[in-house]
Amino acid sequence: MAAEEDMAVKEPLDLIRLSLDERIYVKLRSERELRGKLHAYDQHLNMILGDVEETVTTVEIDDETYEEIVRVSFF
Repeated sequence: MAAEEDMAVKEPLDLIRLSLDERIYVKLRSERELRGKLHAYDQHLNMILGDVEETVTTVEIDDETYEEIVRVSFF
């Protein structure tokens, strides 16, 4: 029964605790995204990720055609 209680989500940080050593997706401001393995976190939600891929999406407007140009950069 103790194992079931360890797997329960009772508080918001419990979901993050259950994601330790799993690959997670983090959406940041200004269209930035991170994907990586969650190694650790603290009560302020600082995270230590490993094997991280960063994606930055930018949208520009073409001056002549006024069409949106979407650029996705991977780091």
